[in-house]
Amino acid sequence: MALTSLPWYCAALVLFYSSPWPQVHTAVAPENEVPLRPTVWIQEGKVTSVNLHKGRTRRLYFTLRKKSPGLSVSVSPCDQAIDWSLAARTLKDKPFKSLQWSSKKSVPEVWWHGPGSEEKLYSFTGITEDTYRGPSYPQASVYILRLRSKLHNTRATVSFHEGLGPSGTFPLLPADPRVHTLGVGMTSVTLSWAPSASITNLHQSQKSYYYCVLVNPEQNFPSLCAAQENKKSEKRQKLDKKQKKKRKVTEWPIVKEPWWQQEDDSYPKDQPSSLADELSDPQCVCRGTESVCTISELLPDTQYYFDVFVMDRLNGTSSAYKGTFARTHEEANPAIGTLKEGELRWVTFKDAGSTSEQFFTFRPRGWQQSGLLTLQSCSEEEKVQVTVSSKSRVLTSQNVGVEVVHIWLHGSSSYLVHLRREGTISKGSTTTDLARPGGLTASVKMQSSSAYHRKGIPSLPSTLQIKSFNRLRSCNSVTLAWMGTEERSLFCVYSRKVGNGEAGDGDASALNAPCLGPESRPDTERVLCKYFQELNPHRAVTTAVIGGLEPGMAYVFDVYLMRRWGIPIKYASKVVKTRKEC
Repeated sequence: MALTSLPWYCAALVLFYSSPWPQVHTAVAPENEVPLRPTVWIQEGKVTSVNLHKGRTRRLYFTLRKKSPGLSVSVSPCDQAIDWSLAARTLKDKPFKSLQWSSKKSVPEVWWHGPGSEEKLYSFTGITEDTYRGPSYPQASVYILRLRSKLHNTRATVSFHEGLGPSGTFPLLPADPRVHTLGVGMTSVTLSWAPSASITNLHQSQKSYYYCVLVNPEQNFPSLCAAQENKKSEKRQKLDKKQKKKRKVTEWPIVKEPWWQQEDDSYPKDQPSSLADELSDPQCVCRGTESVCTISELLPDTQYYFDVFVMDRLNGTSSAYKGTFARTHEEANPAIGTLKEGELRWVTFKDAGSTSEQFFTFRPRGWQQSGLLTLQSCSEEEKVQVTVSSKSRVLTSQNVGVEVVHIWLHGSSSYLVHLRREGTISKGSTTTDLARPGGLTASVKMQSSSAYHRKGIPSLPSTLQIKSFNRLRSCNSVTLAWMGTEERSLFCVYSRKVGNGEAGDGDASALNAPCLGPESRPDTERVLCKYFQELNPHRAVTTAVIGGLEPGMAYVFDVYLMRRWGIPIKYASKVVKTRKEC
């Protein structure tokens, strides 16, 4: 006879089980008396979340209506394997009439432990979702669902349905629930899977079902709950690390509460699974009703794991496909040039309309494994960045402009120099065209040298301006002055005669090409070269008298700081006009 035929016994059971006082052994209780623990009755068509403690068996109860032809029970573990079984228990129709209510024994308790039989219908062990479907047990008074986690604390979702058809609580999976890989690239992967009947049978106006694709570099997850638990665990670990850094105090052991308080406190947490708990921010890389998904912005040469879930917005449930994994392709190895000792290298980016890059290696000479890398951009319009690394470790990264950049290299036998030009040249501006092999336009001038052995970058003049003295200007000579350094260096002066319409007195910025050095000037333009050194940087001023000039003519003067290492440093051009009459 079904339990529904005993209404007053059920009422007594519910009153007894819902008692607010913990049921514990007392000194006056007989040894063979086993107190009843709080029970959980699950409802048909409702998804219940159950907390499982390590090594403890949880029992859930439900009954069926009379003449119900069959039933189905679905159990979905979260992130750990569990054991669960379904049994049908038959109880005696009526309790013993001779027993009366007492403080030691109750009629529901005696009736529950009285004569009866129990038959096991099904059992399963694993981490995947599983469903039992079968006919109802006519003699059953109550059905008992037992769940147990042997190794870890975890949770699971449970639901049951009366009848032989599908319950509709969980989305349907196809006969082949595997996720297939259609294509793999360097930064993208394309997936496909057989569509779910829950989505194909869905009316266009309804949007209760959709696919959610998750990607991670660690593992496949058997359920959406497992993916969310893994995400929460990572957040807790990061938070614990931050808290340990902030406070360094002695952690005293926490005294655990009695077992009955622990168990009773945990049981009320069991509640129907809500949409917010099950579907809260899964961070889907693909979301919709299409059974094809392309995941982009992945890292090259990295293995990723992909999971697909069918989501049900109404019931707050999900079903998991069998995930897959794929490894993205390796990044194409770029051509790497070799920087020779003291070689002046003109770097040209072929494609002027997009971002481009070039790679070079440099091996310093000598046992000190040190050197100096100097760079200079040939245009103010281009944005060039240099990154120097050694053994996959970035040493420095900085922008390269029209001013000379010095990078001190030390402590490694080999260096990788990465030059990257970002963006495009703005309209109306062009770089200085240099006669290089292939007719290309140079963007950066670069040189590497092992001859420089001082620690750190070399000293530079405090200013790169050239000064002319009007009182010392004559019809055939001018006097120039510029700042030097405390290091002994060679200074070379070049001059070029210009017409009156090409430039006037003052700075000749229009004639000043930033990366043009003395190697691009003819020998006839070189006026003089002199060595200079001054230990006091505030007094490091040198002068030169340039003679043999024509009266009333304008000349452009350039001064270059020449050294054995690094590219020459060019001072700002200066235009000076000789006097017509003296």
